Amino acid sequence: MKPVLDRLLQHFVHYGALTVRYSDGSCKQYRGKEPGREAAIHILTPAAERALLIKPALAFGEEYMNGTLVPEGCSLEDVLWVLLPNIERGGLLSEDINSSFRYIGRALRPLNSLKRSRTNVAHHYDLNGSLYELFLDQDKQYSCAYFEHDGVSLDDAQIAKKRHIAAKLMLDRPELEVLDIGCGWGGMALTLARDYGARVTGITLSVEQLQVARQRVKDAGLDHLVSFELLDYRTLDKQFDRIVSVGMFEHVGVRQYEPFFEHIKRLLRPSGVAVIHSIGRMDGPGTTNPWIAKYIFPGGYSPALSETLAALEQTGLWLTDCEIWRLHYAKTIAHWRRRFEANKDKVRALYDERFVRMFELYLVASELAFRVQGHMNFQLQITRDISAVPLTRDYMYEAEAQKKAGD
Repeated sequence: MKPVLDRLLQHFVHYGALTVRYSDGSCKQYRGKEPGREAAIHILTPAAERALLIKPALAFGEEYMNGTLVPEGCSLEDVLWVLLPNIERGGLLSEDINSSFRYIGRALRPLNSLKRSRTNVAHHYDLNGSLYELFLDQDKQYSCAYFEHDGVSLDDAQIAKKRHIAAKLMLDRPELEVLDIGCGWGGMALTLARDYGARVTGITLSVEQLQVARQRVKDAGLDHLVSFELLDYRTLDKQFDRIVSVGMFEHVGVRQYEPFFEHIKRLLRPSGVAVIHSIGRMDGPGTTNPWIAKYIFPGGYSPALSETLAALEQTGLWLTDCEIWRLHYAKTIAHWRRRFEANKDKVRALYDERFVRMFELYLVASELAFRVQGHMNFQLQITRDISAVPLTRDYMYEAEAQKKAGD
């Protein structure tokens, strides 16, 4: 297998240089014609070399988790800084043919049914709650923070994110009824109730998150304003003044985009406002990396705006504002990575070394996806009524500045 892998790597590296130590002890450097980073890996077994040939995009992560592919004299981040730009160029780990089949096969995949959605959510969000406390901010915001300027702490950036979204929701009077779809551990709902007087219903498919959120609302003394339920948004039969969803749209599934927006329309009162915050991609529709799909987010996919807005256009809803966040998530994950790294021993005690490697790869690859692979975040403000929001965005800035001054 080594000679075949050697030939493929010769055509794979266009940027920087990758040194590979093979299982037989031999070593070879593959240097591209374009400038870039340099890194080295050691492939410890012939089986790992064979896997990299057969299913490279999946095998790289699996062999790293198993300890049969390791960085040599450098970090995992160094390795990915070499691999990802070259993957973008096309080649071995990008699996051009397999990626094409995965793209064509998107329409044939099972829908994210109520049962499948709950199973997918449980895979990642029902992990031991102590894990997330080791790397998230105090409010346990597991989504992109908003860095208003350099040097902002993670906690302050997450506060800014919630304040930014609240301004778009137009919480201009108390006791507006708000639906929080995919409420996580409850931080957004608690903020909207405590700071804006909203009456919030938070829904989640994660049993672990639900338990934490309910305890938090009790501890905060906000149970007269906030309730949390284990519900799928598709089962709700009530209208709300405002709808917010942060980091949930990525789990809807391509075939469900139009039904999702139809449900938003059904759940939103005629003069209501919805804000959808999602990871996206700037380079058009694609597919989810098979390792991410298998080990991290089953059923997950980062949508392109083109396919998102095409679905929205079919519903008769108004897109009244769209904002693109470029490097904010890269900065967010960089904070998470540093905290995770500092708490590796505690994570290892919760799980094992293989899990530590898996989560480390997930965080590093995710950060670099936003730096070099065209990933970003978008926020959509949606209404049913053309006149539901003011003519200009000034009201957003004014509300945000007023709340910031009050804090």
